Amino acid sequence: MSKTKFGKETYLFWYENMLLMRRFEERAGQLYGQQKIKGFCHLYIGQEALMAGAMSVLKKEDAMITAYRDHAHALAKGVSAREVMAELYGKITGCSKGKGGSMHMFSKEHRFFGGHGIVGGQIPLGAGIAMAEKYNETGNVCVCYMGDGAVRQGALHETFNMAMLWKLPVIFIIENNNYAMGTSVERTSNVTQLYKLGLSYDMPSEPVDGMDPEKVHEAMEKACALARDGKGPYLLEIITYRYKGHSMSDPAKYRSKEEVEAYKQKDPVEVSRQKLLDNKWATEAEVDAIKAKINEIVEDSVTFAEESPYPDPSELYKDVYVQEDYPYIVD
Repeated sequence: MSKTKFGKETYLFWYENMLLMRRFEERAGQLYGQQKIKGFCHLYIGQEALMAGAMSVLKKEDAMITAYRDHAHALAKGVSAREVMAELYGKITGCSKGKGGSMHMFSKEHRFFGGHGIVGGQIPLGAGIAMAEKYNETGNVCVCYMGDGAVRQGALHETFNMAMLWKLPVIFIIENNNYAMGTSVERTSNVTQLYKLGLSYDMPSEPVDGMDPEKVHEAMEKACALARDGKGPYLLEIITYRYKGHSMSDPAKYRSKEEVEAYKQKDPVEVSRQKLLDNKWATEAEVDAIKAKINEIVEDSVTFAEESPYPDPSELYKDVYVQEDYPYIVD
């Protein structure tokens, strides 16, 4: 039996959520190959434990912001598979009305603030959202995700300083999958243990095994408790791995097959499935039923996207410009 302090309900939650992310991304990759999905497409396959472990800690009201590898974040935050797939198709029924596509998913309802295509652009925005939470005394936190390549942006240092100075309730998460596009951390950063970047600002910081939802949950629990208690931000370097290339156009020849296979031995989806079986929390038949349900959700999202209309040309200027009577504009 696999020892764990977490129980059946938590592992079922993690497994089902990770499986949805995995199957959704696999299907998105297929559809991209069929040219049903256009533009850029960055898949999350391999990194699912990072989101599942966080969502078993976060509250519905907590805010989230991330970079352009954002499909799984949207799904984890509660955006329906239908809305995410329709957005990938550029349809009006998408979560960004078909205007954002793969890299710019948003949902006001689910407090998901993107999806940002500019590398590191979401970092100061995440602190700004946290500042609003503190000002309004909501008790909520903002979780701000970034890739390991984004930490080389100067905005990170300005943001870290402000967040610590003002004790903002923001959890900064570096999704360290070892490669910024095709360039390894070792080739671009003198500091390879990226969590140490927070220490120069006296920000509580630590590395986390991102292939294990238990480790992610525990780290998030600690970080959120501190932030909600008014003690300011926390930095987590969550070490993970993407099984696919940086984007659909990346053949990923910069890494060996042996490296990829080594990480696949720790595949969070498969490990969680095995723990359900080993602890007798689910039978093979019950696991198969979960798989069938997830497959049905994903296929339904494809049908929904296929049948949804494209935005009308009149949508082009909506949600872009402010109205002339905007109260803060003065002559």
